[in-house]
Amino acid sequence: MTCVMKTFVARYINRRINAARKSIINISNRPITTTKKLFHGEYEWQDPKSDDEIVNVVFIDKNGKRSLVRGKIGDNALYLAHRYGIEMEGACEASLACTTCHIYVDHDYVNKLPTATDEEEDLLDLAPFLKENSRLGCQIILTKDLDGIELTLPKATRNFYVDGHTPTPH
Repeated sequence: MTCVMKTFVARYINRRINAARKSIINISNRPITTTKKLFHGEYEWQDPKSDDEIVNVVFIDKNGKRSLVRGKIGDNALYLAHRYGIEMEGACEASLACTTCHIYVDHDYVNKLPTATDEEEDLLDLAPFLKENSRLGCQIILTKDLDGIELTLPKATRNFYVDGHTPTPH
């Protein structure tokens, strides 16, 4: 290697090292937050703090078994189902990428929910046993207006695993 080439390589390496040092300094100077960070789905594992927050939800499984659970304002129906052992899969973990949390919303509550987004509508078109009151459980956020809502699981959902594996909530 010639001297000119060695100098060029050395300068390039030094520039890369200095850039890396600057980015490390920028990262370490970020403010530290002292509030508790809630992880993906952790909010739904917390109990309501007062009776004003409670939203009663009835899940009806594919065999007709009714399960009354106490959710709270702001809960996601998918993670609430996981908390209480309701067999709602949620393979994409509420990232709006599958239909395994497909449910039927009681007709009295359909109009109390926000309108489904285009993304949700597109996914619902792929769901088996689609009905006019079909929604994705991951897109239902509980409000006090939804107290007493009944959510019925369909007879089957489309599982994207080839081997029949069902992921467990974590």
